[in-house]
Amino acid sequence: MQKDMEAAKDALQNIFGFEDFRPGQREILEAAFASEDILAIMPTGSGKSLCYQLPALVRKGLTIVVSPLIALMRDQVQQLKQYGIAAAALNSSNSGQDNAMIEAGLLQGRYRLVYVAPERLVRSETISLLARAGANVLAIDEAHCVSQWGHDFRPEYLALAQIAQRIGEQAVGRLQLIAVTATADAPTRADIVKKLFPGEPRLFVRSFDRPNLRLAMQRKNKPLQQIRAMITRHAGESGIIYCASRKGTEKLAEMLSENGHYALPYHAGLTPEVRTANQDAFLRNDGVIIVATIAFGMGIDKPNARFVCHADLPGSIEAYYQEIGRAGRDGLPADTLTLFGESDIRLRERQIVDGDAPDERKRMDKRKLQALIALCETPRCRRQTLLAAFGEAAKPCGNCDICEGRWPLFNGAIAAQKLMSAILRTSGRFFSGHLANLLIGQATEAIKRHGHDVLPTFGVGKERTPAEWRSLFHQLHALELIEQDPQDRDRWIVTTAGRNVLTGKTALTLRGEMVLPNGRNANIRQSLQDIETAQAKDPKVEAAAFEPKHREAALASLTATQHRLLAALKSKRLELAKAQKQPAFVIFPDSVLIELARRTPRSLEELGAIQGVGPVKSHRYGAIFLGVIAEHGDF
Repeated sequence: MQKDMEAAKDALQNIFGFEDFRPGQREILEAAFASEDILAIMPTGSGKSLCYQLPALVRKGLTIVVSPLIALMRDQVQQLKQYGIAAAALNSSNSGQDNAMIEAGLLQGRYRLVYVAPERLVRSETISLLARAGANVLAIDEAHCVSQWGHDFRPEYLALAQIAQRIGEQAVGRLQLIAVTATADAPTRADIVKKLFPGEPRLFVRSFDRPNLRLAMQRKNKPLQQIRAMITRHAGESGIIYCASRKGTEKLAEMLSENGHYALPYHAGLTPEVRTANQDAFLRNDGVIIVATIAFGMGIDKPNARFVCHADLPGSIEAYYQEIGRAGRDGLPADTLTLFGESDIRLRERQIVDGDAPDERKRMDKRKLQALIALCETPRCRRQTLLAAFGEAAKPCGNCDICEGRWPLFNGAIAAQKLMSAILRTSGRFFSGHLANLLIGQATEAIKRHGHDVLPTFGVGKERTPAEWRSLFHQLHALELIEQDPQDRDRWIVTTAGRNVLTGKTALTLRGEMVLPNGRNANIRQSLQDIETAQAKDPKVEAAAFEPKHREAALASLTATQHRLLAALKSKRLELAKAQKQPAFVIFPDSVLIELARRTPRSLEELGAIQGVGPVKSHRYGAIFLGVIAEHGDF
């Protein structure tokens, strides 16, 4: 294994141009070289793909990579070829002649990795071909697609375990399974293990935190203006805007185009030709805004998307995490904004109730919706709340709208006591809408039918609107002062931390409704500390381990001359990319060009020392980019 690890590190440095493994990669590679089955949950941008690509380069045999999207396969194969790696993709977008050549190459042992769509992999002839080609590893990208609890369930993924067995029986006896994804909560992880692996795999779960992403949420108030404000902050940069409907994507893309933005729609109702053209325009050019439904994005490997905006409420907290993860894949600062409103929530509730899913799935969907609403309404750090949904504790991040003081905070103890009293007096069987009517004294048919109009809490909250009480309900949920009974998911209970607030033992700070546009200098840390007193479950960790890092944009340190050089480098990159008919980032990502502008290497040796270049790309493109640097004279 030691020799394999040394060979993997050598490939990492001399092919991919990285000095050392990223956090978590070494342990996964050691398990891979020990022939263990692996399930790795790693955030976007952490190098998941290398965990199966490096073993494929070091060991003999063929690695099959299953990917849900043809566009993702195409991009990854293009990048591997740029590094001089023998890789191919078998899918329906190839011509018959191209697929025939790839199949012949597989039988000749020409490739180390082959990317295959799950629909093609189920064919008996494909299974036989891959077995004869010496396949010994099945790598499953976007592994959450196998789980019915995941947000991107794909039925064709359910056949992968049986396919692996059939290929193994015809080839090496058993394929090693390496499954990776960026998004999987505990139920989804358990489902992946059950449906993909013959036994218990080695499980690796890295931190879900993406510290370069700024998290922000706003209640809808003239949403077009809110979206345009975000685009203006990122003028000339690429981004993604998600809408709930096909009609909404086309209408918003049209309005943005009329305002001078390069905005393109993307949804499943468009012809394949239009979808492909719009996606390629986004991947290959800067300054393109894709306005899309959830049909767009899984596995999209554009590293320099600088923002993701949800014009409507996402489908779930997992979908939200996956979708915002498409911004800032290069590790540089990126923005996220989610707009939400009562109509979004009511629509999602109706979709769950009226859907054809089994009752168990509906209960799970309701629970996930509650977690998402709690994230929207939370009075504490957004990142804390998001990570808590995946079972990860954290301290305030300093890089979200709550930490920046964009929302007013107030002493919420009395409001919380009224609300928790209402929950207890109604046996926890009612959700926020009913409780809001109870507190404001609205004698609806349901209130009277259950006899709640005679409760002591009827009408004790007339000082607030129903919308405010619903918001406060979700804030208490986000703070874990109330929760759904683990034994009875249709019942709300007050937690121990909640009872401390209810009895006046613990102070409480909650969030008001008005977003403060310019922030403020209030003692936000102290306010959040007050909130954390209710977090009895949080582990005691050294505070220094969670101090927010300074996230100044990498561009801020460039001089005016270096900015001009960066523009010239980007122009040359775009020229090369267009000539090769591939995305610009396949040649070099923005992070490499920024380093070129900052360090201005004058030799191939100096160029090769920059992280992410490596000998292969230095040989291929070095003279071209050194020429651009030389043209700009002394620095």
